[in-house]
Amino acid sequence: MGAAKVSNSSSEDQNVSNYNETDVILNVYDLTPLNNYSYWVGFGIFHSGIEVHGKEYGFGAHDFPVSGVFEVEPKSCPGFIYRSSILLGRINMPYSEFREFIENVASEYHGDTYHLISKNCNHFTDDMAQRLIGRHIPGWVNRMARLGSLCSCLLPESLQVTKVKELPEYHEIEDGTESLSTATPGDSTEIDDTDQEKHLLSPKDGNSDIAFIKEAQS
Repeated sequence: MGAAKVSNSSSEDQNVSNYNETDVILNVYDLTPLNNYSYWVGFGIFHSGIEVHGKEYGFGAHDFPVSGVFEVEPKSCPGFIYRSSILLGRINMPYSEFREFIENVASEYHGDTYHLISKNCNHFTDDMAQRLIGRHIPGWVNRMARLGSLCSCLLPESLQVTKVKELPEYHEIEDGTESLSTATPGDSTEIDDTDQEKHLLSPKDGNSDIAFIKEAQS
């Protein structure tokens, strides 16, 4: 009888462990169809998101000193062309623990700190990969930013600082915690319409597929 109890306990522990385990996947998107040609020689302009526990997390710009980390369905980030997925590794971390982790990370990635060359979406996913599994994302994903940093003083301002034309708004999500959604400010004067060419991530009006993560309170 005692042996049977130990066996059942081991089985339950294994089930819990399996439930907490999750793949860490890098989802890569094209920012331009020209990548179809430049990709094969090691160049391209890419967006990337990190997929954990069935959700994809990315970093985008807006004009406010709050979280720029957002959540979308995997492989479906609005405004980009999905290219490929790369399995980076596997972790054993309960979803609740990961949620706390991503909220802490969000406090370090405010939307108004986004910079195309020095702090972009690929810097974010590389940082996430290092923290979660101790390895970098493939170098080709962010190669253009690294090359650009060598001569960023020569880049036009519209490329050096890229903004998203969206206002973050908190809303309730399924697990009862708060996150941020995006709302395109049709009448707002907070962001000048003449700056539209600066926007990197521009979901369609009314798109609710993106939810910004609420950062952890210090």
